[in-house]
Amino acid sequence: MQPIFVLVHSPSVGPSTWHPVAEHLTAAGYQVRVPSLLDIGAEGPPFWPRIVNAVRDDLQQVPAGSPVTLVAHSNAGLFLPVIRSGLDHPVSGSIFVDAALPARVGPTPVGSPELLEFLGPMAVNGMLPRWTDWWDEEDVAPMFSDPIARQTVIEEQPTLPLSYYEQHIPVPDGWDDRACSYLLFGPPYEEVSAEAHERGWRVAHLPGAHLHQIIDPAGTARHLIEFATTA
Repeated sequence: MQPIFVLVHSPSVGPSTWHPVAEHLTAAGYQVRVPSLLDIGAEGPPFWPRIVNAVRDDLQQVPAGSPVTLVAHSNAGLFLPVIRSGLDHPVSGSIFVDAALPARVGPTPVGSPELLEFLGPMAVNGMLPRWTDWWDEEDVAPMFSDPIARQTVIEEQPTLPLSYYEQHIPVPDGWDDRACSYLLFGPPYEEVSAEAHERGWRVAHLPGAHLHQIIDPAGTARHLIEFATTA
């Protein structure tokens, strides 16, 4: 049975970061869902149950029993175990795209001590600036080759509370008993992809910046199809 791709965006950005890849997958004949997680920070913690609910609700449009392939970008990778355990649909595989990995033994912190130290001074009344506002222009510009795509991504971004990055996410046992794969774009995720390799996962490298799926959606889609169809 052909996989149904579920493209999960980082809650720090928005679903438009997956739309170009979704278009290529659809053109190749695959069913694709891109759930929106833009509202998960509207209330206080815990946040991860709302992420699970958003994905599960989006999949109500997919026939029951149809297997799905979960694909997560960036810190959405930390939520794949709880997403999988909370779905009514069978999951045939999980693909991490330049993404953080859940802990081998949970719970998994969303923010490292170093990240929380970096973010703390930015918070105003507990709320953080948008993700691209954390960085200098020289860090942001290379992630975009198209000014329209850049404007879309930047304007769509939510403002999240600092408590989102302070949360810990459960890691249910057995979540990785189906094929797991890792697609690396580039720094600073080389060590993460090396850990994925150590876990016995398939790993591929498509060189680029952290939002490379926007710049090369065709190449990203090809890797996703290869991972999903050769599991």
